[in-house]
Amino acid sequence: MPDNRSGGDGPLAGVRVLELGTMYAAPTAGRMLRDFGAEVIKVEDPVAGDYARQWVPQKEGLSLGFSRLNAGKRSVGVDLREQDGRDLVSQMASQVDIVIESFRPGRLEEWGLGYEVLSANNPGLVLARVSGFGQTGPYRLRPGFGTVAETASGFAQINGWPDSPPTSPPFGFADSIAGMAAAMGAAMALYRRGQTGHGDVVDVALYEPLMFIIGDLVLKYTGLDEVQGRIGNGTGAASPRGIYEAADGKFLSIAASNQAIASRLFAAMGQRELIDDPRFATNAARLTNNDLVQKQVADWVGSLPRDAVLAVLDEFEVVNSPVNDASDIVADPHFLERTLVGITGNETLESVLMPGPVLHMAGYAGPVYDGVPAIGEHTDQVLLRELGLSDGELGELADRGVVSGSSAR
Repeated sequence: MPDNRSGGDGPLAGVRVLELGTMYAAPTAGRMLRDFGAEVIKVEDPVAGDYARQWVPQKEGLSLGFSRLNAGKRSVGVDLREQDGRDLVSQMASQVDIVIESFRPGRLEEWGLGYEVLSANNPGLVLARVSGFGQTGPYRLRPGFGTVAETASGFAQINGWPDSPPTSPPFGFADSIAGMAAAMGAAMALYRRGQTGHGDVVDVALYEPLMFIIGDLVLKYTGLDEVQGRIGNGTGAASPRGIYEAADGKFLSIAASNQAIASRLFAAMGQRELIDDPRFATNAARLTNNDLVQKQVADWVGSLPRDAVLAVLDEFEVVNSPVNDASDIVADPHFLERTLVGITGNETLESVLMPGPVLHMAGYAGPVYDGVPAIGEHTDQVLLRELGLSDGELGELADRGVVSGSSAR
């Protein structure tokens, strides 16, 4: 596995982040920033914590999904429903570079924590806001989770087979992309702050990054008056492309997305003459005769075990991959060397692997995912040492349930 050391060499070393968001998108943004050296302080409900702590699957009472997004962060238990809790958050915001939040638009302002207030004592503050439909527009106040974003954006409508209903993905697709976009926006705002000295507000709607990715469907309609439908494993832009079943019942993908690869694929199949057949000679012709060319490929793949097919495809430099499940991924030497990482400092997660940073930098070895914080584990550390509260003040807040921490009483 990669040597995921942490240290002061990360590109965001010295950047402090206050994460007010829960569930998926905002914590993803926080993880993206922490992956590259930022310190992330996560504010949670002092009793229940982030609702994501209840997600399944769980191992010995610890949510694996929560662990993936929040390992290595510091947790402070503060009740934002209480004015004293909001005052503490305002003080913490004065000492950080970035605040990430994922409440419904207007909520921070109702709490007296809008950007104008937070930046009054911290003019360089960057506020990254993630919401269902964004901070502006007719739908701004609508609640929105990833499933809503995946349907509103058009993704579900084009995902699946022609004879199947619209299909949402079985994972946090929209939330993950929105979280990455929020982290990118925050980093860009920090870069501009270095030039101007002023912070900024980053506004991410859950659906917009996803709509960008599938944006050709809007172009097709506005440019060609075509409404894109579901086409299964194809793209409608190149042929042959798809997922095929080998003779042993295992699956693999082939992407002959340009003319040279298509020619090499036909050669790998032992049918070089197909590239001269008018029905298959060009990509446009292959798309017109897609069912026929797909049958040619499927029949060839289906005549051999998967490993044999993959070996021939590699020999002819045809773009391919096995269709991996989790057991394949964790046994693959490539993924073990550069992609999969462990979480340290927690016996429950001793054998658990997860995907590490989404990109690599030559001058940075990467982070250590050092433990999953308990609710309010770092409350005392942050409020006593960094905000300067006294033991008595912290005890009084804890007695009233405004905060929770290791010495709450």
